[in-house]
Amino acid sequence: MIQEPVSPDIPSGASPEPQDPEATRRAAGPAESSRANRGWWDRNADEYQIEHGTFLGDDRFVWGPEGLDEVEAELLGPPEALRDKDVLEIGAGAAQCSRWLAAQGARPVALDISHRQLQHALRIGSVFPLVCADAGTLPFADGSFDLACSAYGALPFVADPVLVLRELHRVLRPGGRFVFSVTHPIRWAFPDEPGPEGLSVSASYFDRTPYVEQDEEGRAVYVEHHRTIGDRVRDVVAAGFRLVDLVEPEWPAWNSSEWGGWSPLRGSLVPGTAIFVCERD
Repeated sequence: MIQEPVSPDIPSGASPEPQDPEATRRAAGPAESSRANRGWWDRNADEYQIEHGTFLGDDRFVWGPEGLDEVEAELLGPPEALRDKDVLEIGAGAAQCSRWLAAQGARPVALDISHRQLQHALRIGSVFPLVCADAGTLPFADGSFDLACSAYGALPFVADPVLVLRELHRVLRPGGRFVFSVTHPIRWAFPDEPGPEGLSVSASYFDRTPYVEQDEEGRAVYVEHHRTIGDRVRDVVAAGFRLVDLVEPEWPAWNSSEWGGWSPLRGSLVPGTAIFVCERD
């Protein structure tokens, strides 16, 4: 296993966010997307963990802003069946999901492109490997894992999702399962606003042009890629997986929080998360 050393220290001087990036829709390839998003998550990891750490918890496995918990969902299987399973989490952030998996007796590996996010994983505490790497080039041997998972990690931010999915197919053992959640594709047709202004269609659902934030010199500092539901299904199949379920969590009555464009108002009317359950034959 290739593992980049990760210091547990959280230095106070994170690189500043570029001033007032311009939001636009334009093409962005794999290299530009990877570079931009690595930098964005390194710069914003502290703020992200402060803002969302309480909701995510230190050792919960939450699939998205709706609060669907793996304890109830069992999309990876019953908790008791996770014992002694080798599990890869991509886009792990501070590794909250991996920490929950370890508590069930699994052997997780938490991978993220952001070194600073993984520093937060060490700050919280980690008894499992943390790997800083791009999900499109997984530093693991074929057939290394029984399961893989990703809760809003990696796939929304990559220009070539099939490459990532093929890498996951490669490192899974036959019969292995990969479950990943992303922003529900229908949300791309609506403004990213939690209130009533976010309920009117403002863009074409079929426009796959990436959302890009760029600096004054036109360099991307954040990139997110849109795929329709059909695109996601075709990507899964093209990578060699079999899609066994597609979960669209409903907004629960107990969840009164807002998270970006997610809110009880929108969640009661429009799905916010799509979870794809895939198996490797």
